[in-house]
Amino acid sequence: MSDLTTSAPAHERIGPIIERLRAAHPDAECALIHTNAYQLLMATILSAQCTDERVNQVTPILFAAYPMPADLLAAPREDVEAIIRPTGFFRQKARFLQEASHTLVHEFGGEVPAEVDELLRLAGVARKTANVVLGVWYNKAEGVVVDTHVKRLSGRLGLSNATTPEKIEVDLMQIVPRADWIDLSHLLIFHGRRVCAARKPNCAHCVLVELCPSAQV
Repeated sequence: MSDLTTSAPAHERIGPIIERLRAAHPDAECALIHTNAYQLLMATILSAQCTDERVNQVTPILFAAYPMPADLLAAPREDVEAIIRPTGFFRQKARFLQEASHTLVHEFGGEVPAEVDELLRLAGVARKTANVVLGVWYNKAEGVVVDTHVKRLSGRLGLSNATTPEKIEVDLMQIVPRADWIDLSHLLIFHGRRVCAARKPNCAHCVLVELCPSAQV
C-alpha cells in the first residue's frame, strides 16, 4: 500500500499510478487493428469522433480495396465515402484520407514519415494522430496521446487542470517520465473503458482509489 495520499502532488503520485495501471491492464495497447504505418495512420484519422470498434469494422474493407496510399489516392471519392460512412463525418474524412495519401505519394515516396513535423503536414493529422503513429509504430515518444479517456482521467486523477488536449499533453509531459509517455496513454484509455467510465466510475473496484482525489468510496 502506498504511503502517498490523494492530496500529494501529481509528480509524486504519477509513478505509483503508472505502476498500478500496468499491473491492472497488462494487455493495454493500441486498439486500432493495423499491419503497417499507412494503415495505422488512416485508422487513426478515421477514429476521430468514432469508436475504435467501429473503425476496426471498416478498415479491413478499406485496406483490401486500397492497400497502398497510391491506391487510395486514385480511388473515386464516392467509393471511399461509401466504405467509411459508418465512422461518421465520412465526407470530411474521405477528403482527409485522400489528401493525406496525395502528400504521402508525392512528398514522401509513399512512406509514412517518422517525424512529428512531417506528419503534421498531412491532412487530418493533428498532434494526437501524430503521437499515435510515432509511439505505436515507430516507438518514438514525442508526446502523449490525449483522447477523451486520457482527458477525463487526467482531470479526475489531478494530473492536469487544463481543459484542452494540447495543454493537458504539456502538463503530462512535465510530470511523466519520457519512457512512460507511450504506455501512459494506453493505460489510461484501457482504465477509462474498463473502470473509470464517464458517467459512473467504478471507484469501489479501482486500483487507483488511494491515489485519486476524485475517488468516491
